[in-house]
Amino acid sequence: MLIRFNKPYGVLSQFTPEGRWRGLKDFIDLPGVYVAGRLDADSEGLLLLTDDGQEQARIADPRFKMEKTYWVQVEGVPDEAALQALRRGVILNDGPTLPARARAMEAPPALWEREPPIRVRQSRPTAWLELVIREGRNRQVRRMTAAVGFPTLRLIRAAVGPYDLDGLTPGTWSPVSASGSPTTGPTTSGKAATLGR
Repeated sequence: MLIRFNKPYGVLSQFTPEGRWRGLKDFIDLPGVYVAGRLDADSEGLLLLTDDGQEQARIADPRFKMEKTYWVQVEGVPDEAALQALRRGVILNDGPTLPARARAMEAPPALWEREPPIRVRQSRPTAWLELVIREGRNRQVRRMTAAVGFPTLRLIRAAVGPYDLDGLTPGTWSPVSASGSPTTGPTTSGKAATLGR
């Protein structure tokens, strides 16, 4: 079984809550599923969960080079030089990154409000980027945009390999069929959503 979940801001990539962060158990009540590829509590978007250990490794392990697509709202408006730097790969404190695909984009379609909203400085404009990477270092996207001079304000993972958010609203999940497409419409969470056992 593989499910797609649109993880809201403030939710950990684990079932148990910790400190001020909520856990996945507030949204998903499925026995035996595990997160395949983490997403920081202060990031939003696509999180995949599976009950298959081999599939979990295939999705999460950087050796399999599954692309991850992020929509990134940054402070400032990156110029072509900044985008080229991201495309070449940037030097972080744990070494150079692999080249990324980077482009400026409009605000994502059907973008939901974040709770709490990002802090915006009136004197500084913001812009959206699409960044596609194959690595999974700790807070890598945030560190990459900061390295080229444009701190990340909001980070949404839009896709992992062939899987994307496709109609999922924050806090909802949907099973994925063997063909890789959603089997039904999103499952609303309320407190916790369950799949027939």
